[in-house]
Amino acid sequence: MSGSAFEVLQVLVVEDNQHMRSLLRSLLNSIGIREIHEAANGAAALEILREKSCDLVLSDLAMKPMDGIDFTRDVRQSPRSANPFVPVIMVTGHTERHKVEAARDAGVTEFIAKPVTAQSLFARIAEILERPRAFVRCDSYFGPDRRRKAQDDYAGPWRRHGDHHDHQVP
Repeated sequence: MSGSAFEVLQVLVVEDNQHMRSLLRSLLNSIGIREIHEAANGAAALEILREKSCDLVLSDLAMKPMDGIDFTRDVRQSPRSANPFVPVIMVTGHTERHKVEAARDAGVTEFIAKPVTAQSLFARIAEILERPRAFVRCDSYFGPDRRRKAQDDYAGPWRRHGDHHDHQVP
């Protein structure tokens, strides 16, 4: 995908640090994105999403009063959400497994570990646009399919530890 294809995108940057917001804006500009909205926390970002038609969200994980995980969960599950399908890229320095899993389980689409580069940002956005993942809805989750790879040799139907043989798939 070329950078010129990015020119039509509207991106929301959700980050409590003004310097990081400026850096992300510069990186987005460097790959051709011009229409950028900014919010200092998740609550402010939800208001912007109600007013603007954003194609993509870059969100920090650690913010107050609403962090990136709660923000993503609200985008995905709230009846007030303007677009529960909007791709959310979590941009974070907090790469501990439990935090990454919590963000994934909230419905984050992709991750970028800080420090962010134009190349890593371009790669994640291209991945979202070129190979969008299907969304999954069940009792405990709504968001992009968390399985990245389909296994051609899978003899299933059981994929999870908690799957039970009495719930057979036709």
